[in-house]
Amino acid sequence: MHTITEAKIYEEQGLREEALEIYKNILKRDKNNQAAKEGIYRLSGAKVHKLELNLLMYDFFMNAKSEQEYNEFKRWLINI
Repeated sequence: MHTITEAKIYEEQGLREEALEIYKNILKRDKNNQAAKEGIYRLSGAKVHKLELNLLMYDFFMNAKSEQEYNEFKRWLINI
């Protein structure tokens, strides 16, 4: 089972993708884990302009099921 501490260690070592995967796995277990959400925001480059919109897009990303949905999320990230 992965932990926030483990993700932070990977992040500090520059292993961003590995840390991001751990944060995502933690959120799959606990959708309210604020530290994991912050890690995803930090590593994905998302800026917190409007919290409600960011949370909506976060939910969209976590529930994306197709390449088209991932591409839509990428376009949103580019525009923020």
